[in-house]
Amino acid sequence: MIDIQFIRDNAEAVKQAAKHKNIAIDIDKLLELDHKRRESLQDIEKLRKARNETAAQMKNGQPSPELIAEGKRIKESLSELEAALEPTEHEYQSILRRVPNVPLDFVPVGSSEDDNVVQKTVGEVPKFEFKPKSDAELGQLNDSIDKERAAKVAGARFAYIKGELVQMQFAIIQFVLQTLSDEKIIQKIIDDQGLNLKAKPFVPVLPPAMVKTEPYEASGRLDAEEVTYKLSQDELWMNASAEHSMCTMYMNETLDESQLPIRYIAYATSFRREAGSYGKDTEGIFRMHQFDKIEMEVFSTSDTGLEEHKLLVAIQEYLVQQLELPYQLIQKCTADIGKPNAQGVDINTWMPAQGEYRETHTADYMTDYQARSLKTKVKRSNGELEFVHTNDATAFALGRILKAIAENYQQEDGSILVPKVLRPFMGGKEKI
Repeated sequence: MIDIQFIRDNAEAVKQAAKHKNIAIDIDKLLELDHKRRESLQDIEKLRKARNETAAQMKNGQPSPELIAEGKRIKESLSELEAALEPTEHEYQSILRRVPNVPLDFVPVGSSEDDNVVQKTVGEVPKFEFKPKSDAELGQLNDSIDKERAAKVAGARFAYIKGELVQMQFAIIQFVLQTLSDEKIIQKIIDDQGLNLKAKPFVPVLPPAMVKTEPYEASGRLDAEEVTYKLSQDELWMNASAEHSMCTMYMNETLDESQLPIRYIAYATSFRREAGSYGKDTEGIFRMHQFDKIEMEVFSTSDTGLEEHKLLVAIQEYLVQQLELPYQLIQKCTADIGKPNAQGVDINTWMPAQGEYRETHTADYMTDYQARSLKTKVKRSNGELEFVHTNDATAFALGRILKAIAENYQQEDGSILVPKVLRPFMGGKEKI
């Protein structure tokens, strides 16, 4: 959520930001409600003060009939004003929560993901002497992906992942945890990027798989029933990505500056309806209703928020480079970064069977947008309070990166070479 004072002072910039994000929002109506609300609150505060003064007089002796009548009048007037404020407050909060974060100045303006900018391309795409198979074909050939039986049990867009592919998934998890808990690696990445940050390792977390409505809405990540599964009897939502139950972790808390940055690496099984996707994305394990993901989440001060974002992107590149996969680094445009984001970067990894780069990673910088709604603050060393800045970034969406590995490392007989960096976590196995 954006600070209402910022909107008052920068109404045109906020309108432009919403337009560039393709989000319809009536800022003039919001400011009109804000003015009406503030006037009502001033009147209510005056009546509350008068009520307290009258109550104090009544305690000091035998109240006169006039004083009793005045107390009754104030109580009725206050009740009427508070009731009249409720619909204004509700509409005001509803619009305010829909106001998107303002993109940083360097974010390219665009109307769709087609306007995203390729910042660089890294690695050479593999050349095969045979027609490369898709992950779906390889999975069927090796009996490592069974979607037919999963459909019988759970419906479409689910899968049984089996055998050595499961071992590879857990090898990836171990590789990530070992990398991000290594202070020397974090320090080297910081130095290589010229960042002024602490080399503080990431703490592994297994977060809840469900989130209550209030924190989910406050996070700015709740996409309602068309995307997110809801357990209506319990007013709980299935986690649609690990960061959704991570950014909400310190809701209604004040952290001490000495604790920051807090860096987490979270593993979670997540769930998404993925309504509207079709064709090649429904084959294999690229886009599923259920998927496993390793996600980075960082809480920092406003001073270091953008540098933490750069660190997360650099870590993403490092992880993909260690797997020796070709990729593109994408600067997302205003229309594609999402409502809570001030900045967003994707990594698209080469998928040979499709002959194109597909999204495998995203990194989101929210400034204090999430923290303001979640009321997550930091007490600075000088005693001042401010909202923390939040960042999240994919370490690996495991289904997607398994697809990338399978397709890029496939052999003509359908076997798959194990990336060198993963072999120590698979007992030295070179091929599956």
